[in-house]
Amino acid sequence: MTGFLFDELIFGPVYSRRLGVSLGINLLPVNNKYCNFNCVYCECGWTEKDNGIKIVLPKRTNFKTQLENKLKELQGTVNEPDAITFAGNGEPTIHPDFAGIIDDTIEVRDLFAPKAAISILSNASMLHKPKITEALKKVDKNIQKLDSGIESTFHIINQASSGLTLEKIIESLISFDGKLIIQTLFVRGEYNGKIIDNTTDIEIEAWLKVLVKIKPEYVMIYGIDRGTPAKGLEKVPENELNAIAERVEKLSINTKVYY
Repeated sequence: MTGFLFDELIFGPVYSRRLGVSLGINLLPVNNKYCNFNCVYCECGWTEKDNGIKIVLPKRTNFKTQLENKLKELQGTVNEPDAITFAGNGEPTIHPDFAGIIDDTIEVRDLFAPKAAISILSNASMLHKPKITEALKKVDKNIQKLDSGIESTFHIINQASSGLTLEKIIESLISFDGKLIIQTLFVRGEYNGKIIDNTTDIEIEAWLKVLVKIKPEYVMIYGIDRGTPAKGLEKVPENELNAIAERVEKLSINTKVYY
């Protein structure tokens, strides 16, 4: 396994370029990435299947106790979090108790860190499950991935598990009626003999059309920030990301570039 992995259930706080002082939550294994995507740029490395590592997910009761203890420890200090962020070593909504864990987080947050925004960084792959959708509607910052508006590009960049299509994901994103944030990573390069570039005019036009349908609260635009499992990828320059952001703003959708 290569890549950067979080080795704790609750980590940080760390400074996030998107969320400020963020207390991280990893509902996934600490020794293995666990995801239904296999993104070419993922900082956690490749999604490895059948590698002989037993998948062990944290228990809901243990999580609630640890979160309560951590927030009590940070209360009133300079490290009191601006955000409690579900991210970690893969896709957090895969956890079977995700909906209940969100309820527990809201309860503990309200008691010990009422100013902290509950946030999630998700790949939007589990939105077909009503319990997941309802849980996400309760969080303060429901941040969902959308790296392309074109099906073939989606599969090249995100390499989703069998049965997951961009069309289904877009339908689910639209169903939030705008109560979500879209995050998009722009990248180009080559992988497995295929050119990767979601910054072309055709790509941007398709992506913008999808944004109009989704009507998100705002869009987070960013580029590669750490090492990637696929070699031959390049970081898109800041001025190009800003130019893309300007096109989004013209649609009356708030946008921010993180570089």
